[in-house]
Amino acid sequence: MKITDTHTHLYMKEFDEDINFVIQKAFHKGINRFLLPSIDSSIVPNILKLEKKYPNICFSMIGLHPNKVDPYSLEKELKNIKTWLYKHSFISIGEIGMDLLEKKFVYEQEYAFQTQIQWAKQKKIPIVIHCRKAFDQVFHILSKEKNSSLQGVFHCFSGTLEQAQKIIDFGIKLGIGGMITFKNNHISQFLHKISLNHLVLETDSPYLSPHPLRGKRNEPKNLRIILKKLSQIYSMSEEKISDIIYWNVEKLFFTPF
Repeated sequence: MKITDTHTHLYMKEFDEDINFVIQKAFHKGINRFLLPSIDSSIVPNILKLEKKYPNICFSMIGLHPNKVDPYSLEKELKNIKTWLYKHSFISIGEIGMDLLEKKFVYEQEYAFQTQIQWAKQKKIPIVIHCRKAFDQVFHILSKEKNSSLQGVFHCFSGTLEQAQKIIDFGIKLGIGGMITFKNNHISQFLHKISLNHLVLETDSPYLSPHPLRGKRNEPKNLRIILKKLSQIYSMSEEKISDIIYWNVEKLFFTPF
């Protein structure tokens, strides 16, 4: 079984003391690739350090997270990210998007999101989208940027069946994580109506630990808990599901557009 954690923050301080052991435990569970989303340009050296330490195992992304958008430093930060983008081969631009939980800097978030989508299309690499309380705004920008070069993942999908179908129509896959194991979560009620061809797996570690580990540090090995839940939802073996999702990841991140 070969499984990719398409969204894990292994470069964060929560993993400083035992990163080798964390990766070993994941390998033991069949998780053998880790895609590392960026937050802003300041942490890119840490991501690249991990990628260098674990070649062909850890893969770096570049991007400005919407919660890091500041109107006073936005242009400088985007310039830094664009410089990195042309200095190093990143697997994706992410995580980018919009977060309106506090409804701050809406215009600036839209500008940063659309700008980075355009860079991804120019570089022919996928995007990884963060969206919280902002489906309408994200959909509006995606509709303006939609073309054959627009591909990616809707990280930590938490919407409705109708929103899922709209995301798929944009050519974007759904990032499925620990949320589907939570009691009374609504996603597991309709997920079986969506083809596995549109899904990838993620942990968002160290965040969003699946049940029954909520409140503890999340890590990539916990993808097996999520895979087990998918097996129940789709009435299909974990091995078959992992094979399908493996090729989803291959085509999206490791095959030239």
